[in-house]
Amino acid sequence: MVTTPLRRNTRFQLLWVGSAVSGLGSSMTYLAFPLLILAVTGSPGLAGIVGACRMAASIAVSMPAGVWVDRFDRRRVLVACEAVRIAATGSLVTVMLVGGADALSLAHILVVAVLSGTADAFFQPAYATAIRAVVPREQLPQAYAQEEARSHAASLAGPPLGGALFGLARVLPFLADLVSYVVSLVCILAARVPRRPAQEVRQEVRQTAGQTAGGRLAEEGRRVRRDVGEAVRWIWRRPGIRAALIFSMVINLVAGAELIPLITMMESRGATSVDSGLVLGAAGVGGLLGAFVAPRLSRTLSPGLLMAAVGGVFGAAMCASTLPFGVYWPAVTLFLGMVTVPALNVVLKVLVARTVPEVMMGRVVAALSMVSLGLEPLSPLIGGALAEVAGGASALLVLGGVLVVASVGFVVLSPALRGLRVEAEAGDEAVSAEGATEPGEAARQGG
Repeated sequence: MVTTPLRRNTRFQLLWVGSAVSGLGSSMTYLAFPLLILAVTGSPGLAGIVGACRMAASIAVSMPAGVWVDRFDRRRVLVACEAVRIAATGSLVTVMLVGGADALSLAHILVVAVLSGTADAFFQPAYATAIRAVVPREQLPQAYAQEEARSHAASLAGPPLGGALFGLARVLPFLADLVSYVVSLVCILAARVPRRPAQEVRQEVRQTAGQTAGGRLAEEGRRVRRDVGEAVRWIWRRPGIRAALIFSMVINLVAGAELIPLITMMESRGATSVDSGLVLGAAGVGGLLGAFVAPRLSRTLSPGLLMAAVGGVFGAAMCASTLPFGVYWPAVTLFLGMVTVPALNVVLKVLVARTVPEVMMGRVVAALSMVSLGLEPLSPLIGGALAEVAGGASALLVLGGVLVVASVGFVVLSPALRGLRVEAEAGDEAVSAEGATEPGEAARQGG
């Protein structure tokens, strides 16, 4: 059977365009949010607290969100997520347009952060299952490489645009983000995402037929516990996944703490919001280049060794960014640190997509995300606290040093991580490390 080329897969391309526009808007506010809080409060610590609240909300609901995605209409979940984001961001924009940035309260910003984090938790597994549903298995590597290019192109253009717009008027990057969510919503509606595997729907109808309302509620609770337990057992039985998840917790904890110390260091050296945006945009350049070389690089090293290499390179780049070579020097180190990240993301996403049964994709993706990002709410708190106490440069040296040591330690001490493998064509039981199947997502820019 002849497979339609990915570029002609209308549903995937609509999802991709919507996600690209939404990602661009989010990349603008990735920089604009801490700049706004620093402008309003003057405290790196408070900027860290707001970031932590968004991450904590996302992680807290990620497992129930995964169960929900596997059990209900994926399209409606995606639409509801974008509606929540539009409402939350719209409230921020409305206050700023009416009363200016000074009219914002910290409580309002915290509510927006929590709502956005909750929507993120539902959107990510729903989007992952949507990609799996509309892309043939043999085209998944190409699709995920295109996804990586989209993500890093957004991180290339977003921060400079966000910084420039923030310099013109503080409301502008948030207004652009609001528009991006509207575009994403339209694309999701047009993509006609498949709802759920048909056999699962038929099975649920048979199981609940003839039950009373109380019986259905009790059965629902049992099924939720069963579904969560099934996903956890699937992960636990695979040693390579466990090792990769523990390592990814460390990577995400440290990498997530970088932003506030970096901005603090640059401001202490005389950088403007435009300068900060341009420097952060360099990470997008590195990621975009990395997305093009990802297929070749992902075949050079096994996933476990690639994780260690990415962690070590990223940590070394964080340390090197503190060298006193001018305001724009961190752009060079961010570029170098991000080049290897797309290859790791592609190989891990393909591994998960080929290994996990479709009927439990949402749950497993949510569980992997919840564990790997489990410590990330502490990241902005740690980064903000270190920057406030020791200064931005010292904070970056500490964080980078920890990541380099952790990368060397994991690759030396974990045979399961070193043995992590992905094959070119895997069935539902694809990969093996110490006799089990395995995988996970690591470093990302906000995304």
